Amino acid sequence: MSDTPAIESKSIDWIPLDERRGKPSTLFPLWFMSNANLTTLATGMVGAALGASLLVSLLAIVSGVAVGTVFTAFHSAQGPQLGLPQMIQSRAQFGYRGVVIICAVVVFSIVGFNVFNQILAADVLTLTTGADLRELWFVVITGLALALAIYGYHWIHRFQTWLTWLFLATFGVFTVAALIGSQIDDSQFGFGGFTWAAFLVQFGAAAAYALGWAPYVSDYSRYLPPQTSPRKALFHTYAGVFVGATWLMALGALVAALFAGVSPIEAVKQAADGILPGSGTWLLVAALPGLVTVITVNIYAASLELITMVDSFRAVRPTRRLRIIACSVIAAAGLLGSSFSSGDFLANFGSFLVVLLYLLVPWTSVNLVDYYLVRRGRYAVREIFIPRGSVYGTWGWRGLAAYLIGIVAMVPFVVTVWYTGPIAAAMGGVDVALFVGLLVSAAAYVLMARSLDLDAEISKAEADSRDHGVEAVSFSGRVAPVET
Repeated sequence: MSDTPAIESKSIDWIPLDERRGKPSTLFPLWFMSNANLTTLATGMVGAALGASLLVSLLAIVSGVAVGTVFTAFHSAQGPQLGLPQMIQSRAQFGYRGVVIICAVVVFSIVGFNVFNQILAADVLTLTTGADLRELWFVVITGLALALAIYGYHWIHRFQTWLTWLFLATFGVFTVAALIGSQIDDSQFGFGGFTWAAFLVQFGAAAAYALGWAPYVSDYSRYLPPQTSPRKALFHTYAGVFVGATWLMALGALVAALFAGVSPIEAVKQAADGILPGSGTWLLVAALPGLVTVITVNIYAASLELITMVDSFRAVRPTRRLRIIACSVIAAAGLLGSSFSSGDFLANFGSFLVVLLYLLVPWTSVNLVDYYLVRRGRYAVREIFIPRGSVYGTWGWRGLAAYLIGIVAMVPFVVTVWYTGPIAAAMGGVDVALFVGLLVSAAAYVLMARSLDLDAEISKAEADSRDHGVEAVSFSGRVAPVET
């Protein structure tokens, strides 16, 4: 532990080679615990709230998480290769200032997630202590999460690894006991009353939850050595997200089938007490650290997005002090949001996830197509930090146009509580906007990227490598040799 710095100093700057360390296997516990929490469990109850049986919910959960995690995992593999935060790398597609639009969407989504995380954590404290001190609980939860976020990258990884063992010792036992001891109605294992609307809402919620990590997943792999195998980084990230999200969402669907109409917290408590009287309280207490650290993961990442936004219009020095201030601002935003929140948790959370999916799909499509198909992982790192006159431009019209085209193309296919697109309505409320957005944005970007001068970019990357010691990287996972 002595080699772990007290407080991280890096933020949006490139991670030098002499500070790179770690193994891709550390990504599994990080992303497993980031998903193994009560907010994920609540996501698995969305389908049941619309009348889906346990079997239908499980099919929607597994398929939704499987699809959403694909994109998240491929983004994670970019971190070791570039040594940059995800949104800084996105300047290559959207421009030095254009990326601010995407950053704003990401900050909105992260703060939104933290509002829901804090509501659940406060509900746990209220239920377990019997003290209805909601505002105080919000402050305590935010303070703990902020402190860990300030310590930064390496400490977050360590805490998530430790909490993995705590989770396995508590929720692992609870899951096995629930599967053995629960009496579930036979109708829950059939397709009676099946509706595409309920299936697709649960599918979309699961996919959006897994995809929600994509805009900042490489923030947590950027300290790994550039020699790290992209396939291993991808595998451990995929496995962590998929196992954690599927497990907890499936558990949520199970307790929803057992206790229809009950809040996520109360459902877990009743299920545990039914197995061993009095164990529900202790199980919820054991779940609290997981909620706190996922809030931490979000605060840390959103602080990088916030600094990126500021830096895009006024250059800043990425100091430790600036990162602490940015973390504090994001934490305060989540605290205010949770303090003023009201309404039904599941209804609001389900709607939030659907909107999040619509906003993130075109971005992930453009970013991945650019990285793996267009530029093939070769970027001039120094150029990404040049405000004007860089090879990537101030406003990346190709990326922004492809993003907007994807959003517009999805509108006729969307299904929300506020609006249903005409094509979706004609299809009986079936929501396929996810697939439309992915394909249209990717196709639009590939067509527009044909006008890029990639040879000039590669020459610039190689020149940076020779003149400044910044590596020109490729998807091979190896650092291009620096000529001396």
